[in-house]
Amino acid sequence: MKKNINLPSCIVVTVFSTMLFTSSCKKDFLNVPPQGQQPSVTFWKTQDDAIKGVNAIYAQLRSWDNVAFNAIAIESTGSDEADKGSTPTDATFFNLFDQFTVTATQGSLQGFWTGQYQNISLCNQVLDNVPNISMDASLKTRILAEAKFIRAYSYFRLVRAYGNVPLRLTVPKDNSEYNIPQSDKAVVYAQIEKDLTEAAAVLPQSYPSTDLGRATKGAALGMKAKVAMYQKKWADVLALTNQVMTLGYDLFPDFEKGFRVANENSVESLFEVQAELLPSNAAASNSQYSQVQGVAGVMGWGFNTPSAELEAAFEIGDPRKDATILFRGETTPQGDLVPTTVPNERYNQKSYVPFNTRVSGFNEGAQQNIRVLRFSDILLMNAEAANELGNSAQALTSVNRVRKRARGASTTVLPDITTTDQSTLRIAIWKERQVELAMENDRYFDVIRQGRALAIFGPKGWKANKNEVWPIPQTEIDLSGGLLKQNPGY
Repeated sequence: MKKNINLPSCIVVTVFSTMLFTSSCKKDFLNVPPQGQQPSVTFWKTQDDAIKGVNAIYAQLRSWDNVAFNAIAIESTGSDEADKGSTPTDATFFNLFDQFTVTATQGSLQGFWTGQYQNISLCNQVLDNVPNISMDASLKTRILAEAKFIRAYSYFRLVRAYGNVPLRLTVPKDNSEYNIPQSDKAVVYAQIEKDLTEAAAVLPQSYPSTDLGRATKGAALGMKAKVAMYQKKWADVLALTNQVMTLGYDLFPDFEKGFRVANENSVESLFEVQAELLPSNAAASNSQYSQVQGVAGVMGWGFNTPSAELEAAFEIGDPRKDATILFRGETTPQGDLVPTTVPNERYNQKSYVPFNTRVSGFNEGAQQNIRVLRFSDILLMNAEAANELGNSAQALTSVNRVRKRARGASTTVLPDITTTDQSTLRIAIWKERQVELAMENDRYFDVIRQGRALAIFGPKGWKANKNEVWPIPQTEIDLSGGLLKQNPGY
């Protein structure tokens, strides 16, 4: 069975004093009604309210700011694995990120920032209000843990992208509490770790089919390992990934098929953003993740296309190349012919949904989940940590497990890595991350944390002591009255 969380299309939960309402995504998130107006609906009273509140968080994760243009600009465009895509004159602002000429007034910087803080606001509302609801105690504890997981995930995206950011952990009680300063990124990372630790202690290893797609213990531990990796806490990374490796996850046997809709939430999945095409509800079928990256003019808009550098990065015969890159003129395993007339040579096959699923009036590929954390990533983090700690045997076991799945039954491609030299093995593991996780919004931040950004992104305009992070949106600085400080170099 696919996923069955009852997710509203995009509920925005807005706090007015101690009351709470739901409204559509188009409403101003901080719009306050006239003084003295009696709210027509109260919330946070029942167990059903608690469930709706946490479901709204999951729904928000598939919003435009979280998965479409703004997320692509921040998390993918600057890397060497992706090009702008589409036609040269379409959405030219992507070039600002690709060439590292973006300034603080560019709209996608604000959109991504807003998207993450909307996630966090929804989480904080659950965390502030659900404890006061009389309801099933175990369900209450789980809902709070789910909110902590997604809050941590959103802050992780923020701290990677912007560095020091405001750390808001409660719902503001009045206007005086809205304007808060940035916290040092070390403090933000500490809070992320705290949320994930507390979530992992409560969340179940799995769910019945009716709740498929919710955050699990494995998701929390795996995300905490990733957070530790960005801080070079290698002992923590190793211990956490070792723990995840005991929880029943495995590599899905067929790499290409693992990204198709029929195999969402598979044995390899630790966490996915849930999406669905509901024939009776176009508003709830709102994910544009696949649409913006689909084959231009056929099943989408054609942005965020795999680069020639990515194509060249795959070893000869690596099946993952054809499973990652949808080439102009090819016929997919599902029988779709990519026309030779489309504007781009390559498209993201991991976001591909068969052309015959297109439904008039709906976003193309609206049913495609977004893979956030896969078991292959856990294995590669395990390999990297083991190597950094001098345990080459474990490092080789984990990295070669990923390569074995990729090569399948072949005996001539992707031979096992055998080197035990730490430096050489480090490069090999990094290379494996590049090709295994290609087009999954990891490459850009991976290269920066590895200390290789100047060498790899320098030819595109990347500058040290500046482009490690993006600029803080100027609108946020202006609204703060200068309390928020711009990142150096911008």
